[in-house]
Amino acid sequence: MKANMGSTDRIIRILIAAVFAVLYFTGTVTGTVGLVLLVLGAVFLVTSVISFCPLYAPFGISTCAVKQG
Repeated sequence: MKANMGSTDRIIRILIAAVFAVLYFTGTVTGTVGLVLLVLGAVFLVTSVISFCPLYAPFGISTCAVKQG
């Protein structure tokens, strides 16, 4: 897997995952919607840690900074 996520993309995903977790664990969002947000937050967190988004690959999207050489 070649990394296809830049640092800004990773930070945004981690922040969104944290917001989803806070909403779920404080009881602000419950039920099916809460579980969906919790799972989505977990996916965001995992993809941020490994710097690879499987949905970017088929479309050739990369948010990594281009290295000038």
